Amino acid sequence: MTHWRLGLGLGLCLLASAGLWVLWLCAENWLPVSHVPYYLPCPEIFNMKLQHKEEKPLQPMKQFQYPQPRLVQHRPTELLTLTPWLAPIISEGTFNPELLMRIYQPLNLSIGLTVFAVGKYTQFVQHFLESAEKFFMHGFQVHYYIFTHDPAAIPKVLLGPHRLLDIIPIQGYTHWEEITIRRMETISRHIAKRAHQEVDYLFCLDVDMVFQNLWGPETLGDLVAAIHPGYFSATRQQFPYERRQVSTAFVAENEGDFYYAGAVFGGRVANVYEFTSGCHMAILADKANGIMAAWQEESHLNRRLITHKPSKVLSPEYIWDATKPLPPSLKLIRFATLVKDSRWLRS
Repeated sequence: MTHWRLGLGLGLCLLASAGLWVLWLCAENWLPVSHVPYYLPCPEIFNMKLQHKEEKPLQPMKQFQYPQPRLVQHRPTELLTLTPWLAPIISEGTFNPELLMRIYQPLNLSIGLTVFAVGKYTQFVQHFLESAEKFFMHGFQVHYYIFTHDPAAIPKVLLGPHRLLDIIPIQGYTHWEEITIRRMETISRHIAKRAHQEVDYLFCLDVDMVFQNLWGPETLGDLVAAIHPGYFSATRQQFPYERRQVSTAFVAENEGDFYYAGAVFGGRVANVYEFTSGCHMAILADKANGIMAAWQEESHLNRRLITHKPSKVLSPEYIWDATKPLPPSLKLIRFATLVKDSRWLRS
């Protein structure tokens, strides 16, 4: 009788231990890393070595002093600061820029930035680069990649220290729609060919925009997307997703979290490669079936971001539409479109 009770007790102990072990595994694998304050938006940096690239020695860089941002003169109301999957939504006031600089600057990071200047869009390159030199990723190494069909049309812009620019020739296309659907392919091939060896993070932006306030390390993350300025206050039913089931960009009525802008996305260079390659394959599948998604690459970008959630979301202050009145909820604008005649540009 004593042996039977002892065996039963040991069995219950083993069962309880196994249950606790399973619960611990579930917690480790499924619970989001939410214990790190979201004003420190990249907790993975604490697991990185300060000198994480052996082939690139740490270069002394001038300590960057953050100036005060140019605030919009409105009484601000609250924006969302967290997604349903607990990714931070970055906007002014949700992070400490000085603290982030102290954390990220010693990591010797190199930030890549791609833009496409095709057709009449070459006229925007100078304004874009001059504003980027003034506001984009101060205190870090920056590598600009300008894709263009006409390298001679790209103006020379004086760059600061630790800033590089490469002009990369690409094929010109007759229709602007063809240019947009080729962008994902071009970026993914460029990453595979060389960018993965040159930069740690890569942002892909539109060239017909300008920086108006500092864009810094608060935007760094595994996969980063920006909320479209035209739909940040709209309901899911109002989002202009691709609704035709024949398209690989199809989004059902009960799907979607935000409507993201195709003009701003980025992240770790390996993640951007996987993201752009996935979008490119989906675009090719549609093309093989004679389909073009409602908003070309932006439709495919939104479809993929539903199944591959961004680790960080940028508020509309990082991609504002200059033709729209400023809402009270935005404290400042960091990156905005230029007022232009889009029909003429695309003709």
